[in-house]
Amino acid sequence: MMGMNPKDLKKAMKRLGMEIEEIKAESVTINETDGSKLIVEDPQVMIIKAKNQPTMLYIIGEPKKVELPKESKQEDQINEEDINLVMEQANVDRETAKKALIESKGDIAEAILKLKGS
Repeated sequence: MMGMNPKDLKKAMKRLGMEIEEIKAESVTINETDGSKLIVEDPQVMIIKAKNQPTMLYIIGEPKKVELPKESKQEDQINEEDINLVMEQANVDRETAKKALIESKGDIAEAILKLKGS
């Protein structure tokens, strides 16, 4: 697919039962699980849809890795609503809920599942 004219690519994909849509994007940011980010400036972005298949995103560009400080202020990013929801759903105290949210990088579902032992 690399180096192919976008119009030719679109025609080839359509013959294979796939739809391709080009997105005009200024940048694409990927948040990695370790807290760092990959940023692609001026990317070529395509959304590819095929019957009975998950939607694919195709991003062409040079990613730049942005490392975040190890001790980012993750604690400040956890809001009270999230803490209260985890407390209620997992039946735990505030500190336990907050700690679980910090460990799961703010992912409410993951925090609840960890606390429930699933």
